[in-house]
Amino acid sequence: MFDAAGKALNQILSPTMRAILWRSIGLSLVLIVIGGILLQRLLTWLAGSGEIWMEASLGPDYHGAINVLAWIVSILAGLGVVFGAVLLMPTITSLVASFFVDEIAEHVERESYPDDPPGAALPVGVAMIEGTKFALLTLAVYMIALPFVLFAGLGFLVFFIATAWLLGREYFELAAMRFRPPAEAKAMRREYAGTVFAAGLFIAAFVSIPVVNLATPLFGMALMVHLHKRLSRPDTITSTSVRLPAA
Repeated sequence: MFDAAGKALNQILSPTMRAILWRSIGLSLVLIVIGGILLQRLLTWLAGSGEIWMEASLGPDYHGAINVLAWIVSILAGLGVVFGAVLLMPTITSLVASFFVDEIAEHVERESYPDDPPGAALPVGVAMIEGTKFALLTLAVYMIALPFVLFAGLGFLVFFIATAWLLGREYFELAAMRFRPPAEAKAMRREYAGTVFAAGLFIAAFVSIPVVNLATPLFGMALMVHLHKRLSRPDTITSTSVRLPAA
């Protein structure tokens, strides 16, 4: 696992990958700004009209709790794009990855596994659909986890674990689908859920580093290409994988 992460880090800095890196960063920044503005507008509404609606729905007994919640939401809305960038970064990288998945994977496969048959590029429609599905799933999970962020320590642990599970799942399936039908790729991910989650912890740590996290699609995809290759070799499965019951 550490070897695969080290290889991924080295490869995202290679001259060939730099062109992909700059395009990935540019698209990520555009989406972060758009997402941050939309989130700020939503939070502003929740702090104003949302407070009135909640109090009318729940009654005066909840007035104090609703005021505290509105105050917290107002602070988050004031942070605007900054808060949006932190919250939405994993979601945005999920979407951005779908644009560059094949370029990244092809480079890693060609450089590290020149003697192996290359993977087949995902159809653009499939890549976009999978990326959008993962982005929406990530956003939904984060909205559920958001209240826990208000509790120091616990919230960020929940956030980190959710990130590891979501991004590990996405990047592994995208890497596996270059060699397997979608259903088979998902089944393989479930079979080696423990290993995929462990690799996802590396991606979660990467995406938590400001500025550096703009390169998450490259790191995550490169890491999972290496992991998929190792799990696909019969002589290494028993020594590198952690099996969990299928979910």
